[in-house]
Amino acid sequence: MPYHPSEASVDLQTSSSYFTLIKAANTIGYFYLIHLSWRFVTHHLDWQLSGGCVVLSACWLILTRIKVDHLLQTYFDFLSRIELQMPVVFGIVLSVVALLAKAYHPIIHVIALAEMCGWIYIFALYRRNKHKFKRQGYGPVPLNTWVNPPAAVLLPGDLILTSGNIAKELHESVGHAEMVLQMPDDRMMLFSSYMDKGTCFHPIEELTGPDYKGHYVALHLKKPWSAEQSTKAATIAEAMVSTDKQWAAEENIRVAQRIDFLPVSADVKARLCTFFHATGYDWFGTFMGRVADNRWTCIGACVELYERMDVQINHYGTGLLGVGTTLFDPILPVRFLADPAFTLITKNEEPVKAEVQR
Repeated sequence: MPYHPSEASVDLQTSSSYFTLIKAANTIGYFYLIHLSWRFVTHHLDWQLSGGCVVLSACWLILTRIKVDHLLQTYFDFLSRIELQMPVVFGIVLSVVALLAKAYHPIIHVIALAEMCGWIYIFALYRRNKHKFKRQGYGPVPLNTWVNPPAAVLLPGDLILTSGNIAKELHESVGHAEMVLQMPDDRMMLFSSYMDKGTCFHPIEELTGPDYKGHYVALHLKKPWSAEQSTKAATIAEAMVSTDKQWAAEENIRVAQRIDFLPVSADVKARLCTFFHATGYDWFGTFMGRVADNRWTCIGACVELYERMDVQINHYGTGLLGVGTTLFDPILPVRFLADPAFTLITKNEEPVKAEVQR
């Protein structure tokens, strides 16, 4: 079946409170199981070997089974793949140890065998689900994805996810984000933030033209913008670019003032000013998942603009327990493939485009 982002089964699942509760429960569950597993491995729990292995395997199996549907859906996210693969390996090892170890009662061996069957079933689901995706660049995308769709099919508000160095490091298909905007003069432009330029616009042809050597996928908004909304989005984006440049200019003045106090030569000071030159890119947000008010990462700029346009996207960069700490929760562009506010542009649109051209 073609892959598309799933819809929430009930309205409650779109609320921030529901998201926080689920993320907090998952985090606590994983941390507790990791702690329990570590204490058992280091012999700090008074459990018989076979019984302890059975208990730990059962706990990991229950938690993984609860999350398996979500993890299979977000297979393109390397964290989802790890979150499924590691418990399967760990659980099978525990079940095998429980089977081979001496038990007080034969029922322990029966339970261990049943758990092993459960882990094999989850692994079979994982292998079957893998065939719904294809490798594109450094990671998987759904089989029916239209890779590098032409500019003619892109609409204002669409999100483009591209390849890049971050995708390579994370073994994902995409690692950079751009938003399609229609400017007041009717030109189609891309809006994003770059490490060397900060938040900016650039022509859509730079990405969709024949000179672009990478690959990208694109997402339509499920609720397309009207002409008025497109104009409003362009105005907001222009204001964001201006704010970003103003922050960068002020930050560079502050950097120069700090460096000026250092007891070093003028040549060293000049080198330091060049090294710490602020472009307007939010380096902290790259690793921590925050969205600042005056500087952004590529995906952070898109998230900020969608929020200012009241587009109901998922909650990103909330950090541990889902409470907004931004710790250990960078906003990864690949996760937008499963955001309910978007629909993936698939090969099903190709015949439609061909018909329009005729």
